[in-house]
Amino acid sequence: MSHNPAATEAIPLIDLGPYFAGAPGAFEATAAELRRICETVGFLFISGHGVPAEVMRDAFAIAERFHAQPLEAKMALTLNDRMQGYLPYKSSVTRANGLVAVRKPNENEAFFVNPERDPQQPANRWPEALPEFRATTLRCFAALEALAMRMLPLYARALDLPADYFDRFCDRSFSSLRLTHYPPVTYGTDEYGIAPHTDSSFITLLAQNPVPGLQIRTQAGEWIDAPVIPDTFVVNTGDMLKQWSNGRFISTPHRAFNKEPRSRYAIPFFFHPNEDTLVAPLPTCVSDDNPPRFPAQTVGDYMAAFRGSNYDHFRQKAQPGSTA
Repeated sequence: MSHNPAATEAIPLIDLGPYFAGAPGAFEATAAELRRICETVGFLFISGHGVPAEVMRDAFAIAERFHAQPLEAKMALTLNDRMQGYLPYKSSVTRANGLVAVRKPNENEAFFVNPERDPQQPANRWPEALPEFRATTLRCFAALEALAMRMLPLYARALDLPADYFDRFCDRSFSSLRLTHYPPVTYGTDEYGIAPHTDSSFITLLAQNPVPGLQIRTQAGEWIDAPVIPDTFVVNTGDMLKQWSNGRFISTPHRAFNKEPRSRYAIPFFFHPNEDTLVAPLPTCVSDDNPPRFPAQTVGDYMAAFRGSNYDHFRQKAQPGSTA
């Protein structure tokens, strides 16, 4: 894994504490700094976020316990069409973004948790052997969703919009929590924990853990390590916000490895607007010099295409009688 001692400076840090505390001038100053970062880097650390440390500590502990289960117990919760449940090791292939020609499976396994707010939609799938798993992961989901919602006014102001602009589009977010396990492995040519990609999300929140592994690609094309800064989250712009901002906010490629002799766990929270939200270039991001660059589409349609590209090969293979 490459290392760049300037990585800490290359990925800026914003302290959200003054903004959340309502300090005079903090909202505008924080939004201006966020605008600069989203237009030039696409990744940042946040401190002062207000998420209790025990929420993430418990989530990492339960993720480790889940992935330590026998394979047959995990396979009983195999990923369904709503992207709920267990994705086995080497069952995803990063296909959606054209960054690399790699078609080798990613060296990780994962469990996906979706919001539980609509009784008409299937509930999440839960491991019977871990009765506390549901409460722990939903507590984490709720804390990270609340943090993303509290950050929405900053993104709105950074895009020259009213502070509450995004609220109505995200009050029933189509978000997802992923509990990922990267076992210690020796990587071959064109093999990754997760291959270079950009996220599909509006933003992604990633809690810090003691085992490093995340790398981002700078605008100069250099891969740098993201340092581990305790009690922070890594935040990055996803493709959905890139499209909504008509390319004004960049979605930066990143990848992950685990080169240590112990397991690495990662818990990204992919924050999406409501499923029926129509994402079309924002009026503040369109001009004669920068006409609309992306077609309008709903969040649901966008995510169906993304999931079809990256996960359908696994779901087809998992169906009884399939020859895929």
